[in-house]
Amino acid sequence: MKICLVSPYDYPYPGGVTEQVKGLDKHLRLRGHSVTILAPSSEEDDVPVPGNVRRLGDIVDLPANGSRARISLSLGISRTVRGILAREAFDVIHLHEPLMPTIPLIVLRQSLTCNVGTFHAYGDESLAYAAARPLLRSYFDRLHGRIAVSQAACDYVSQYFPADYTIIPNGIDVERFATPQPPLDRYRDGRPTILFVGRFEEQRKGFRTLLQALPLVRMVCPDVRVVVVGKGDPELFADLLPSEPGVVEFAGYVSAADLPRYYQGCTVYCAPSTGQESFGVVLLEAMAAGAPIVASRCAGYAAVMQHGREGFLFEPRNPEQLAVALVRTLSDPGLRAAMIGQGHMTAARYNWPLVVAQVEAYYEQARQVFRAQSGGGLRFSLRRLRHLTPTGLPTWLPPRPPASEWDGVDRVPARLSDLLGVQSDSGRPPGDAAGRGN
Repeated sequence: MKICLVSPYDYPYPGGVTEQVKGLDKHLRLRGHSVTILAPSSEEDDVPVPGNVRRLGDIVDLPANGSRARISLSLGISRTVRGILAREAFDVIHLHEPLMPTIPLIVLRQSLTCNVGTFHAYGDESLAYAAARPLLRSYFDRLHGRIAVSQAACDYVSQYFPADYTIIPNGIDVERFATPQPPLDRYRDGRPTILFVGRFEEQRKGFRTLLQALPLVRMVCPDVRVVVVGKGDPELFADLLPSEPGVVEFAGYVSAADLPRYYQGCTVYCAPSTGQESFGVVLLEAMAAGAPIVASRCAGYAAVMQHGREGFLFEPRNPEQLAVALVRTLSDPGLRAAMIGQGHMTAARYNWPLVVAQVEAYYEQARQVFRAQSGGGLRFSLRRLRHLTPTGLPTWLPPRPPASEWDGVDRVPARLSDLLGVQSDSGRPPGDAAGRGN
């Protein structure tokens, strides 16, 4: 199949949705599909962008769901998008966060093929969805298949757009994280290490809660160390950082190649997010690498782990509960070993080859829906005439309809029938339309 993956987010910038697009791209191509990615893309980060990524629009940085969203609000890309879709004639367009501005909406408006949307977000409520629902409904209705990455994400979007959703989880590269890596030299001193991964300046990731719990943990484990991987400004937390050097170490941005070494080198992985997490990719990565988990009890995290099995769950924003969970994990090697074993089994269920097989099968289901909805015969084709290529030929024609649907076709004007491939003197459907777009 020719597949187009569409993302609203800045492609080189780290983010959960972008990482899923990258993983899906890799594993769909491994299965023999042709994949093109449409996404906004900044050039400020020294991150190589693959040749199958089409950069669209300028980047703006906006607050979104307790985090930041680097998206494009460019409206002048409509003609570019129309040209790409006409030239490539994709079999499936898979839009991630399909109702986010502006690229997914522009693609949905221009698309004449099968559209699949994946909904990733979760939160208490969305003022944007509530306010824009009448406008977005027409775009939502252009989806032939709807995926949610978890039950939490499904419940969230269903509040505003009730429909049938299929839950297909996010994927992880188990082999990448499970393959033993050389330990980092500076962490070979045997000290117990708590690892935090994420943009720690965001309230949503809960880094402040971890720092509030740290003095309590040190009362029992005085030599414990916190290693922080990710971008942020440590000065924002100066009031909570210990005065002793080496207690909290900021590693900054870590390459994808080095990240498994941090997971494998920690004693416990901590994810103290305050909420709005629809899935636990970072938890699964840590499990695959052999780290026990301490995470907040938010819907997305609870979907991929059970309290007391792969790790412990605590109430968000509760530093006392977090401290107790960390102390129990740090002080009991046998408990950690049991959690690591369970975590390996859990992570294996989300391995990319298993997930991409589900996505591939869902594409076929969505294409069946698309074919059923687009089999409207001549009236459907007439309605699509505004989507002509510069050569004057339609970019897509529906499958051949039954002959009974072509009653009165002899009344089609001669020039119009030529464009459609209709023989106006016989009333026969076009001989070469069958199967195009399938």
